[in-house]
Amino acid sequence: MTQPRAVLVIGGTSGIGLEVVRHFAAAGDDVVLTGRDGERAESIAKSVAQELDGRVRGIALDLTRVDEIAAALSGIERVDDIVLAAVDRDHNTAADYDTAAAQRLVTLKLVGYTEVVHAVLPRMSDDGSIVVFGGLAKDRPYPGSTTVSTVNGGVIGMVHTLANELAPIRVNAVHPAIVGDSPFWSGKPPEMLDGFRSRTPTGRLTAMADVVDAVAFLLRNGSVNGVNLNVDGGWLLK
Repeated sequence: MTQPRAVLVIGGTSGIGLEVVRHFAAAGDDVVLTGRDGERAESIAKSVAQELDGRVRGIALDLTRVDEIAAALSGIERVDDIVLAAVDRDHNTAADYDTAAAQRLVTLKLVGYTEVVHAVLPRMSDDGSIVVFGGLAKDRPYPGSTTVSTVNGGVIGMVHTLANELAPIRVNAVHPAIVGDSPFWSGKPPEMLDGFRSRTPTGRLTAMADVVDAVAFLLRNGSVNGVNLNVDGGWLLK
């Protein structure tokens, strides 16, 4: 019987992060999820644990408060796998630049992600694995994606340097395209989603289940390391 893994999901209270939590809880792993609101994180963890008869707990963590990250994670005794899935939306252009919003996203996704790894590294196993969430705005920017595109491009460098520094722990990233059934996109006008769908060779938008499957693959395949995996149905081909 496979030994349960200790999985830490940063940003696991909603959307794709929550689906990742559900996947590993259903697989019998020990899962810790985080969210900015501690009560909400605990409530969601309890609900998932009851539904799936799994071992899930929730803790409060704000990635923008980097000096508090180590203390927030101090109660976790062991970590095998980390999924850095927390995201924030930032509509920013160079012509109308909101520096506070830009600093928040850069801190959250680059400094905060890295500080999580730093904080729990002494408790990670040598066969541990890390998956970082980026996004296809790194390759296909859009109006207002100045910070998002830059930060997701930074994820590529983060993966490469951490895969070298942390060896034998593996580090990879997943870069989803538009995830049609995610909370952010599912409520968009159908004509908008149809436009994106028509430019995707598969004829369908990426689904949350596709992203979860990619995360599980990157965490579990012992020979995949330093990879930035696009999950886009070939969207970048058109």
